[in-house]
Order: sequence, then C-alpha cells, then structure tokens
Amino acid sequence: MAVFLAVMATQVAFVGHDAGHRQVCGSRRGAGLIGRIHGNLLTGLSYGWWTARHNRHHAHPNQEGRDPDIASMVLAFTPAQARARRGAAAWLARHQAWLFFPMLLLEGINLHVAGVRALARRRGTSVRLAEAALLALHFGSYLGAVFVVLAPLHALAFIAVQQAVFGLYMGSSFAPNHKGMMVLGRDEKPDYLRSQVLTSRNIRGNWLTDLLLGGLNYQIEHHLFPSMPRPSLRHAQAPVRAFCAAHGIPYCETSLLSSYATVLRHLHAAGARDVAVRGPLI
Repeated sequence: MAVFLAVMATQVAFVGHDAGHRQVCGSRRGAGLIGRIHGNLLTGLSYGWWTARHNRHHAHPNQEGRDPDIASMVLAFTPAQARARRGAAAWLARHQAWLFFPMLLLEGINLHVAGVRALARRRGTSVRLAEAALLALHFGSYLGAVFVVLAPLHALAFIAVQQAVFGLYMGSSFAPNHKGMMVLGRDEKPDYLRSQVLTSRNIRGNWLTDLLLGGLNYQIEHHLFPSMPRPSLRHAQAPVRAFCAAHGIPYCETSLLSSYATVLRHLHAAGARDVAVRGPLI
C-alpha cells in the first residue's frame, strides 16, 4: 500500500506540473486552483514554490547561475562546481554517480521540506495562507490516518517506504530530461530554439512510457511549447524533429535505460573535477 500510494502521489504531482504550465486550464486562477489541489492538498508539495522554481528552469534550462535545477548543494553538475566543494561535500561529488539513485530515496522529503520553508519565508498573503492551510490539511490527514490505522512502528515504516518510493519515482522521472545534456555558461545567449532543444532529451517508448513519465518523455516538445496539453506532445514530435533536422540542430532521443546511463556518466565526469563537461554525453 505504501508503494501504491507513492506511485499515485507522483501521478497526481504530474497533474500539478501540467496545471502550473496551464496545460489543463488556460486561466491563471483556474490553473492555480487545480495546481494547489493536486500539489498542496493531495501531494503535500507547495504549488507556488514549485511553479516559481520550475519557471526559472524553463527560462534558462541547464544554464549555470540561472537554472535552479543545476544549482544543487548536493550534486555537482560541472567540474567547477565539484572543485568548489570541500570536506564531505567534495567526497560526495567524487562518488555522486554511485550515490545518485540512493539519494533519490530522500528527494520526496526534500521536496516537502523545501516547499514548507519557502512558504515560511514569504510574507503573509491570502495565497500563502491558503497554501499553508492546504499543506496543513494534507499532512494532518496523512499522518493522522497512518497512525490511527497502524501501530507506531508500522506507521513509521509505512511513511519511510512511501516517501522513499515517492522520491525515487519523482527523481527518476525528471532526471533523464536534462542531466548529461549541454550545459550553458551564465553569459551565453543562444536563441530560444537551441537553448531548449540542445539541453533537453526525449525518451523513446509507448503509451506506458507516456503514463509512467507523465508526458515528460517528450521533453523537447514540452520545453518548446510548455502550455501544450500533455496528450498533444506526441503529435508535435514529428514536425519538431523534422524542423530540427532541416536546420542542423541535434535532436536527442534515447531509451530510458540509456538515459540513466548517460546521466551517471555525466555525474561521474563532473565529479572527477578535471574533465571538461559541456556537451551531451550520448
């Protein structure tokens, strides 16, 4: 049941992601309502924090100093980041390829905590108070139900398994999209098409892949057209691929397992400190 709940929570989070891009509802108010129900209430993630961070990522994917997704305090995505680490952080950078998937077991907790901390730092507004109330209702209902139904030790084990699988599923869904693709310097200014395509990777598959990855397997199309509804992304793939081929722009598409291997090779190279990591390792 803990594993099933983790999978369902991730699927619900995908809907919150779609709402944040206004794929579900064109109006800002409607999208916010859908996003906060699926994010804050049903998943325990701050919709406001997530959309603000995710929009910065979409504006500057894989760009140093601009994309929050490669500004991690835990992982090093470039040799320069690895060289700046000291002590335990330096050791972690050197071994990050081996530790990547085990660390994802903590990603669910990290997402919950980061959202709560972001809300605590914001000034009191009606939106902030609404998000805080929905988060409180989520955690109160979740913890209350678990500890009422199960004995304390069993309840703690249930929470640990559910949060670990949730983090692993979420992290494994987002990891193939950009990690191991081109990393742009802070002052580089490529055009919109190249900045989105050269830093993104698609995952080959079928309807099951579309379901399991929440449409994120069409990452190139999603980045080019963020508000395009999820079911339409696969229809956009052929014309986008043809356009890229006609203009000599590499279009990266690979299998899911191959993408994970690329991610791990990239993390290993970045953690080695003395290897130039810029282009895609494919």
